[in-house]
Amino acid sequence: MVVLLLGAGLLVRFAHWVGARRRRWLDEQIRRQIESDAIASESLKRSRAVSEAVEWSVVALTFFVAFVVAFDRLGIPLTTLVAPATVIGIGLGFGAQQMVGDLLAGFFLFAEHQFAFGDVIQLSVPGQVAGISGTVEELTLRVTKLRTAQGELVVVPNSALRQVTNLSKDWSRAVIDVPVPVTEDLERATSRLKEVVAQMAAEPQWSTLFLGEPVVAGVETISVGYVQLRLIARTLPGRQFEVAREIRLRAAIALSEAGVESPTIDDSATGGG
Repeated sequence: MVVLLLGAGLLVRFAHWVGARRRRWLDEQIRRQIESDAIASESLKRSRAVSEAVEWSVVALTFFVAFVVAFDRLGIPLTTLVAPATVIGIGLGFGAQQMVGDLLAGFFLFAEHQFAFGDVIQLSVPGQVAGISGTVEELTLRVTKLRTAQGELVVVPNSALRQVTNLSKDWSRAVIDVPVPVTEDLERATSRLKEVVAQMAAEPQWSTLFLGEPVVAGVETISVGYVQLRLIARTLPGRQFEVAREIRLRAAIALSEAGVESPTIDDSATGGG
């Protein structure tokens, strides 16, 4: 029995070792694709998440089989354990409803491929657009771990995931609103913004991040004293944030050089404080 349990422990450690090596290899492949501005393969992301689920399934199955064989070696009939196991199972079912819900929710996450390791997602209350955003660092059957832009690690039980927005599925979109005073020449400002995004899309450093030509959609909203000119750019998954920051910087510099003044925004008129 001791040898059996030791063998089970060694098998579990071997499973953890193989799983860790597999995940490190997948992490390196995904990282190389991201650094080369390529779209990380969805199959690699799913493999990264499934490998961990398979690892823990193997561990659970190994311990289960080891204890069953150990009871058999001790001469304890397994049929005598059916009634106590049923009672214990019912008790655990009532006492561990949250864990069971987490596992079931995690199973459907894997089955439906809602998101995977390396995806940028946003968690929020159903019907709300604000929430916690971050990169998926770990996805198991029970919990999802996010790394926010501030470096915080957020651990969320899978059953608590009510509304998940995948910000890096297949492609992303950078949407930038530039305020311009209504007294300025809007056609001149629009033309200058078109030049800015066209020049940026032509540069080798940024051209690989764009999926199609960025466009200046025109006036999006009209407020007291200023209007919002909207720029839209379709980008590689998860790269919309850095593209948007660069476009904002270049747009601000270009409009300043063109003599377009920044508008004075009245917070009371917009409901701000």
